[in-house]
Order: sequence, then C-alpha cells, then structure tokens
Amino acid sequence: MEFTSILFYVFSFFFVVSSFVMITSRNTAKAALWLILTFFSAASLWLLLEAEFLAITLILIYVGAVMVLFMFVIKMLDTEQSTLRAQFTRYLPLGIFVSIVVIVQMALVLNAGPFDLEVVGMPEKHGSSYSNITAIAEQLYTIYVYPFELAAILLLIAIIAAITLVHRNQINSKKQIISEQINVQAKDRMKFATINKDKVKESK
Repeated sequence: MEFTSILFYVFSFFFVVSSFVMITSRNTAKAALWLILTFFSAASLWLLLEAEFLAITLILIYVGAVMVLFMFVIKMLDTEQSTLRAQFTRYLPLGIFVSIVVIVQMALVLNAGPFDLEVVGMPEKHGSSYSNITAIAEQLYTIYVYPFELAAILLLIAIIAAITLVHRNQINSKKQIISEQINVQAKDRMKFATINKDKVKESK
C-alpha cells in the first residue's frame, strides 16, 4: 500500500469520527471544536487531491473566521440545556427525513455513470511548478466568468435584503437624507443667543 493511500484512510477515519462526534455531542462548544477537526481532515483530503486552494480556503475562512464567530455566538447566547433538548426533540423527525433525502440524493449522484471511477479516473499528478490557484483562476475568469459575476450579484442582493429585513421594524433608526444635507443653510443649524450681562452679574 502506498503512503498516500495510508494518509487517505487516516484522514478519512478522523473525518468520519469527528463528524459523528460533532453531531452527537451535547455540549455546543465541544461540537464546534469537533467541527474544526472535521474541517482540518477535509482540507487534508483535498491536499492529497492537489486542491491546495480549496484546502487553504477551508482552513482560513471556516476555521479561522467562521468557527471563531460560532464560538463567540455560542458563549454569548448562553442557552439553557433544557431548551436545547426540547428543540432537538421537536425537530428530530424533520431532521431525520431531510438526512435520508440528502443521503439518497448523494447515493444516486455518485452511482451515476459520469461519476464512476472508470469514467472520471484518478487525478493526474503534476510537477512542482504546477499551481492549483492559477488553474482555477484560468477556468473561473475565462470560461465561467459570467456565472461567477452572476453569483456575486446574487450574494450582494442577499446581503442588502438581509440588512433591510433586520432594520425594517426599527423606529429609532437614523437615516441619512442626502438632499437635506446638501441644501442645509447656516440659519438652520446655528442659533444666536443674546446674553444679558446684568443677569449674569446677579447670578454670580
């Protein structure tokens, strides 16, 4: 057995075990830590497939940013365990149904003809001068440039919609009116007050 095959089975073992422990863990903080180990195992598998860009992106974005945000949110919420158990029991049937549907769909896709190993084959080995990032950039910004730009526009619209939905019911929110700021005059912003010197002396 080759060394790369041994690494594949080792990383796959940690990936499956950490995923299972993450799902079954009752402590949210421990579940987040197990999820970090799952991400690292998946990134290691991508490195074996010479997908360095995806592996580095997974570690930097999800482990370095998203998981840190998850940890802060988990500690700030301080949700009671009884509430979590009640919600888990409530949504358990729906979760089982969705999981079965996803597993069936993945099995059908992976067993299809275009995804067989005889059709796809093993990835080709490249030399030390090969750059995975360059290969992805050439495909992304030439052949798939229009879908890439469309995805960016959809994400921008989703961000604007989310911000709008969050602030739509806030009465005390401050709004910036550009036309009023441009047409403002000194008399609208400044008020001159007259001070009586006699009253000032009497107060002293």
